[in-house]
Amino acid sequence: MRKLKMFVVLGLVQAFFMGAALAQVHGTADEAKAMATNAIAYIKAVGPTKAFADFTAQGGKWQDKDLYVFVVRYDGMTMAHGANKLLVGKNLIEMKDAGGTAFIQEMINIAKSKGSGWIDYLWTNPVTKKIDHKSTYVIAIPNYDGFVGVGIYK
Repeated sequence: MRKLKMFVVLGLVQAFFMGAALAQVHGTADEAKAMATNAIAYIKAVGPTKAFADFTAQGGKWQDKDLYVFVVRYDGMTMAHGANKLLVGKNLIEMKDAGGTAFIQEMINIAKSKGSGWIDYLWTNPVTKKIDHKSTYVIAIPNYDGFVGVGIYK
């Protein structure tokens, strides 16, 4: 009986630590919003060319857990992408998610009409490599025809 109790306790402790480790893989809505806001400040400080290159570079401060910065112009052209540099230079305006949502167009609409906000869609999680529910915070870039986005996987 004593051994059984010990195994149950050890199992609970292990489950707790595994849950904590998994939680550290996912960024929060507050972290995504802060990263997007910091990206806007960085663009203002160093200019778009350097900022966009830094956002795309791997291993920098612009990727944290499963969070990353991306930049899209209002015509749909991807200017920076912290999870997939192959998307830079690609026009994604017609792209739809697995559910049929034209999410880039919706992001553009939010940035142009409200200046900032959240959009929900389906996207491949760079950590799990699976389609996942994602919510992205977008902010219009001042004096630039585009926006910064940072998303969280739910």
